[in-house]
Amino acid sequence: MIWEMLNAARDLGRVQEIAAVLIRYGFGSFVRGLGVGSALERAGRILHWQHAEEFVKLDTPQRIRRALEELGPTFIKLGQILATRVDLFSPQYITEFEKLQDQALPLPFEDLLPQVEEDMGGKLEEFFLDVDRQPLAAASIAQVHKAMLLNGKPVILKIRRPGLRKTIEADLRLLHRFVEIIESEVPDIRRFHPREILRQFTQSLRRELDLAGECRNAERIAVNLANDANIIIPRVYWQWTGERMNVQEYIQGIHGRDIEAMEKNGLDRNVLADRGTRAIIKMIMEDGFFHADPHPGNVFYLPGNKLAFIDFGMVGRLTEERRDQVVSLLYGMINHLPLKVAEILEDWSDNIYTDECALTIEIEAFVDQYSSLALKDLSLTAMLSDLMALLRDHKLMLPADLALLIKAYITLDGLGRYLNPDFNTLVFAAPYIRDIMTERYRPEAFARRGWRNLVSVGELLSSLPGDLRKLLRATRKGAFQVDITVRHLDRYVNIMDNAISRLTMGMVTSALIIGSSIIMTVEGGPELFGLPAFGFIGYTLASLGGIWLLLSIWNSGRNS
Repeated sequence: MIWEMLNAARDLGRVQEIAAVLIRYGFGSFVRGLGVGSALERAGRILHWQHAEEFVKLDTPQRIRRALEELGPTFIKLGQILATRVDLFSPQYITEFEKLQDQALPLPFEDLLPQVEEDMGGKLEEFFLDVDRQPLAAASIAQVHKAMLLNGKPVILKIRRPGLRKTIEADLRLLHRFVEIIESEVPDIRRFHPREILRQFTQSLRRELDLAGECRNAERIAVNLANDANIIIPRVYWQWTGERMNVQEYIQGIHGRDIEAMEKNGLDRNVLADRGTRAIIKMIMEDGFFHADPHPGNVFYLPGNKLAFIDFGMVGRLTEERRDQVVSLLYGMINHLPLKVAEILEDWSDNIYTDECALTIEIEAFVDQYSSLALKDLSLTAMLSDLMALLRDHKLMLPADLALLIKAYITLDGLGRYLNPDFNTLVFAAPYIRDIMTERYRPEAFARRGWRNLVSVGELLSSLPGDLRKLLRATRKGAFQVDITVRHLDRYVNIMDNAISRLTMGMVTSALIIGSSIIMTVEGGPELFGLPAFGFIGYTLASLGGIWLLLSIWNSGRNS
């Protein structure tokens, strides 16, 4: 309790900042529903709120995005994570979340210098011939400066902003508390697993704060792609890399969004699209460790139609079992197997109240819609977007790793079409899917899976006596418990509790009125305002009880 109070006091300033931004943006539909938009606009002018005149004209997704931008690094990153949850949010929200560009005003290099020299263990000139004081890029977590090693090789320094961890940890504590409150107040929101989303976000953000972790991701992908000479991953200089700064090879190439420069330098956009897509699909389907945000801003193009991927702060991980499920899902959608698609989607979701019959019928219609098209006419983005809309309609939620994968696929499709408007990711991926499905049913693959299953069964049987012994021991000690959770029971318990409280207060109030009336008829004793004192006090308490009852009933009717 004391520790929670200390945390609350420590975070009070940040709470006030967050509250000010949330009040200012008001979440449009609620403000318009109350009819106080114009009043808030006038208040904004008086209080000099930024964008006060225009914010009431924004729709809800726009307002949420603007509020997240103003709240700073933690909330910008939260919005970027929410942009991956195409299974939870409609396209309008996803579009706004995707606009949360991780850009920030750069800090003067002099503000970074003490931290850099502390991490380097000496003066800057001892390690670099030159460091450009003007940043190449500035984001909410770190900014990037070009430098030159003593041997003349160009590198980039990615430097974390000083004092950032303290603010982010305060924000994370507040977000955890907010999730606890919203789950208790709005039980239906639990089906979206806000705690799981926040856990995923917390892990992702803390990993991103560790700039050395980004380099470990880069090196792992570099090893996986070592046989592909057309893909370049920047080299890491580990002797100067740590949690607050990393040093990587400087990539001299054409930025992924500079189409004009690509054409001027004679690069083949079709070849670039093929090679980039092949690399990402290999990461996903073969390695199970992939760049989760392969948009054009994270790619450079080099002579010889080579590509360099940068920024490995957000990566996805897939187990072998999950990769098999993804391949089966894509295979089922392409080859008109609706029952297989429905089975996989239901396995992924923990919503046991789904109408399986209705879901299967809708999936069959969905698969029919796309199976009637030639493969070259299929759009991966459209197909996945429609599938996510179907999941939202049936209140199905994807696990976090799959939500990130779906987002990566959609981003990859966008990258391919950005380079070549006629590029079709599904046509490109179809041979991979067929090869994997063929490989899955070869005798040696059957043998491998059979052996793994046999080992698992053997381990289960060997541990069964010990597990039974522990279960019996726990039962004898009275430590064995069975918890039964009834959906929405808490709500009805609260309703019963409030009803009993009002009934009790009504009985007490009635007793006070009757008792006070009797006392009023008795002569003698102390008086107050010319009336028997105890009778007067009794009537006063009865009046207060009656007022409480009326307010309680009124509030109950308003909240129902």
